[in-house]
Amino acid sequence: MALVIGSLGVVYGDIGTSPLYALKECFDTTHGVAPTPAHVLGIVSLILWTLTLMVSVKYLAFVMRANNRGEGGILALLASLHVEAKAIGPKFMSRLLILGVFGAALLYGDGMITPAITVLSAIEGLKVATPLFKPYILPISVGILVLLFSFQRHGAGRLGYVFGPVMVIWFLVLGALGLNSALKTPEIFLAANPYHALHFLFESPRLSFIVLGAVFLAVTGVEALYADMGHFGATPIRRAWFGVAFPGLLLNYFGQGALLLRNPAAVENPFYLLAPSWAVYSLVTLSTLAAVIASQALISGTYSLTMQGIQMGLLPRMKIRHTSQSAIGQIYAPTVNWALMLACVGLVLGFRSSTNLASAYGIAVSLTMLITTSLFYIAARHLWKWPVALAGGVAGFFFVIELAFACANALKVLNGGWFPLLVGLMLSVCMLTWNLGRRTLRERLSGNFLPIDMFLQDLEANPPQRVPGIAVFLSGNPTGTPLALLHNLKHNKVLHERVVVLSILNRDVPYVAEADRLKVETLRPDIFRLTGSYGFMEQPDIPKLLEKIDRKVLKFEMMKATFFLSRESIIPGRKKGMAQWRKQLFATLSRNAQSVTAYFNLPANRVVELGMQVEL
Repeated sequence: MALVIGSLGVVYGDIGTSPLYALKECFDTTHGVAPTPAHVLGIVSLILWTLTLMVSVKYLAFVMRANNRGEGGILALLASLHVEAKAIGPKFMSRLLILGVFGAALLYGDGMITPAITVLSAIEGLKVATPLFKPYILPISVGILVLLFSFQRHGAGRLGYVFGPVMVIWFLVLGALGLNSALKTPEIFLAANPYHALHFLFESPRLSFIVLGAVFLAVTGVEALYADMGHFGATPIRRAWFGVAFPGLLLNYFGQGALLLRNPAAVENPFYLLAPSWAVYSLVTLSTLAAVIASQALISGTYSLTMQGIQMGLLPRMKIRHTSQSAIGQIYAPTVNWALMLACVGLVLGFRSSTNLASAYGIAVSLTMLITTSLFYIAARHLWKWPVALAGGVAGFFFVIELAFACANALKVLNGGWFPLLVGLMLSVCMLTWNLGRRTLRERLSGNFLPIDMFLQDLEANPPQRVPGIAVFLSGNPTGTPLALLHNLKHNKVLHERVVVLSILNRDVPYVAEADRLKVETLRPDIFRLTGSYGFMEQPDIPKLLEKIDRKVLKFEMMKATFFLSRESIIPGRKKGMAQWRKQLFATLSRNAQSVTAYFNLPANRVVELGMQVEL
């Protein structure tokens, strides 16, 4: 029950606050759709069936099956497909990488718009109560956003348990307001018949195509739901949807539609006009809290994507802090947090209203959903061995629906939809450049690696001077001799009494079992090779890893150990392999990446860095 309530506070905030603006935007004057009874029934029916098919069926029933040991999101799905890279084919896998990276990058753009539009739409309810608040809407919205991002360091788990009860109240209020209105005009329940949605779509294709972009606002948080799966687990998320969130949303949309059937003029703000005048201020307060909570789904989702991207070699190292001792999927990324905050504040001040922001909202999510469906098909075929007819039938059905939404949202590009597309394009270029740069760097350095067997033979033939202590040499090549070891021996002419060659490997799973965490190999009585394994949702911690060493095999004392690292300075050169501008970008990203010492939690006073220049 605690996880169910917590998931309501983190996962369903975005979808849960869509009644604030979704139906209102469908009848925006720029669309030219009058709130006639036929249009109201058609649009409400479209929203209800979109929620049912996209959330209940596609994501909760099918896509959440495509998880990587409990972790969701595009990059987690991509990592699970990477395991089958040989069966899929390297060329096709590289194309899937580009597709998956672009989809993940688009979520960052969506993560910037979601807090801005939800908070703005909630605060704009003050205008319903009195126009006196109009000059203060933007300052209040900015202040709330700053507070929201300032509290992120406490972790999604704590915020979820605080936000969860508020969201339970929110969904109960949504249902109560909607049911009260719907019972006054019970013919609105006819919208449950999909005939009205289909009739609206085909009666006036041009108008319905334009309106689809606004209808899609009802499900914009669904991709974040998938990315946040690892925070609470699939079962609590499903129970929270069917037990609390889905009924509340259905009743509220029924209620707003019933209000428009009775009073078409209420189209100005049907959500707030559901409430009696004496309750508007209370509803604005509750809506503001819900809007703040709605932002949490995307914020937590971007943290998860960042962690996965770093471990999969798609993003430079950056500070990641775990915020829970029990739920290891709950993390906080300070750099991402403050960048999102600045972007959200800029969007609020730039677009100035939720209606303007709605013009930019939805296109990124619709494209991400198309990419998720494509990857789902590949997973169904290669991971679950579904027949072509079954995998193609399920994926194709949703692909057609999402393609229609994506085309409708494409109309928003010139009105602000370019922003999330630009963010997604820039971030995907950076991620693919970092991935290509790291692979190119490994190829450049591979020629300098000496096989460990040859090194040991040379050591036997030419024994160096030995000094007391333990030397730990970090190596990116699990079979070669670390460059730092060769440079230390070449320049200092000494070797420590005990030498440890340590390699950290990233696996295509979210978490590695503790029994498989560390492998110790004795190369000589005084030289050892250690291999640590971590999943893409785990941050390596070398001191904790070394505590697992069997002292009978290797007498390791942290206070007597010195850590030797190689630090490469990237010089963009004329060699083939990367475009010149990508070399410059990779060098910039490399210089600004978190230091290896901090990332691996090494004791700074026991680290020796040996620098070298590498020309790309």
